[in-house]
Amino acid sequence: MTSTTLDHHHDHQAHSDSIDVFGFWIYIMTDCVLFATLFAAFAVLHVDNAAGPTLKQIIHLPYVLGETMFLLASSFTYGLAMLGVYKQSRARAVFWLIVTFCLGLSFVVMEVREFMHLYADGNSWHISAALSSFFTLVGTHGTHVSFGLIWMALMIGQLLKYGTSPSVNRRLTYLGLFWHFLDIVWIFVFTIVYLMGVI
Repeated sequence: MTSTTLDHHHDHQAHSDSIDVFGFWIYIMTDCVLFATLFAAFAVLHVDNAAGPTLKQIIHLPYVLGETMFLLASSFTYGLAMLGVYKQSRARAVFWLIVTFCLGLSFVVMEVREFMHLYADGNSWHISAALSSFFTLVGTHGTHVSFGLIWMALMIGQLLKYGTSPSVNRRLTYLGLFWHFLDIVWIFVFTIVYLMGVI
């Protein structure tokens, strides 16, 4: 392979990487707009309590705090997984990714149980605008976490098959940014929806 061919391959790879980064950040920005819109809708609609109970009456804050701890802990363990990647320790990276997956799955299961409990008590999304906006905002975040878990499971498989190759490391970095972004969104959800809803 000539030096010209090598240079062309390197330029093509660098161009492809820059497009990947740009595309990923465009996606994150569209998600920011999506969640900002849902927060705005919740801020407007949560005062409509005439047709149903207030959030203060139906929210069990200690349970939601448990959900929050699972998700925040998963962000920490993902950082430990990335340390394993940077040290090229596939076993350590896979171990901490599995721990992260279990913590994220626990969060999703707890959120689904919360929704089922609310629905069983007659507090469905069609009762009032406040509950509709609550279910939409919290459910959208939970859906994102679920897709993140699918992505994480695929990355665990790629790590086991290919090891800590540059392409796998890059994808894990994107997943990490996405996962931490969801944690930041959840902090806002917990503060604005749950804490302020109880106060």
